[in-house]
Amino acid sequence: MPTFKDLKIYQEAIRLMLEVDKICKRLPREEKFQLVDQAGRFSSSVPDNIAEGYNAYYFKDKIHRFYDARKEAGETQNHVYKMEKKNYIDVNASQKFWDDYQSVIKGINGYINYLKRKRGDER
Repeated sequence: MPTFKDLKIYQEAIRLMLEVDKICKRLPREEKFQLVDQAGRFSSSVPDNIAEGYNAYYFKDKIHRFYDARKEAGETQNHVYKMEKKNYIDVNASQKFWDDYQSVIKGINGYINYLKRKRGDER
C-alpha cells in the first residue's frame, strides 16, 4: 500500500529540509533564536504537512494540510533568501533552494488539483 513516503514531493521536501538543516548548523550563534529556529521549523513543516495531509481522512483536511505545506515552503524560501542577503550562503546556493522549493510548490499544487478532481470539486 502506498504511503506519503512514496510521493515525490515528500521525498524532495525531506531532502531540502536536510539541506537547510546543514546550513543552519553553520550559521553564527547569534542567529540561533532567529534564523536557525525559523528556517529549521518551516523547512521541517513542509514534509510534516504533506504526511499529515496524505493521511487525513476527509478531503477538506487533506487539502488544508497541502495548502499549509505550500505556505511553509514559501516561508522557507524567504528564510533562505535572508541567509543569502546576510551573506551566510552564496547567491547560487540560494537560487538553487528557491528553484527546488518552487518545484515542490508546483508539485503540491498538482496534488491539490488531483485531490479536487478526485472529489469532483474544482473550487
